[in-house]
Amino acid sequence: MYDRWLHELWNGDLAKLEAIAAGVVTADFVGNWPGRPALVRGPDQLAAVVRQGREMFDELTFDVEVGPVVQGDLVAARWVAHGVYQGEPARFRGHDLLRHDGDRFTEYWVIAEDPTAGAPS
Repeated sequence: MYDRWLHELWNGDLAKLEAIAAGVVTADFVGNWPGRPALVRGPDQLAAVVRQGREMFDELTFDVEVGPVVQGDLVAARWVAHGVYQGEPARFRGHDLLRHDGDRFTEYWVIAEDPTAGAPS
């Protein structure tokens, strides 16, 4: 499941994001970002946030560094992203924690470095 989350949703085809999100998360999915609890509700909002983040960069890719680690209904992983931001190489890391209902994710918490920190203005 985490492979689909990272490689299909975050690295996948932008034209298919809504369909991918609908296959990866439940209709009542809730996504939480630091300082923004319940920022995302449902697969369509998730697809919109993923698209917005990915479109800030050129050549953005995500790779697993640690995990995924599964315990009960929770999945955790650490990832690294590489891309180009405002013409400059960018690299940032983050941690995902997801709750699943068996075949799709229901909740998401993320902590990530600011990918634009130190970027040219």
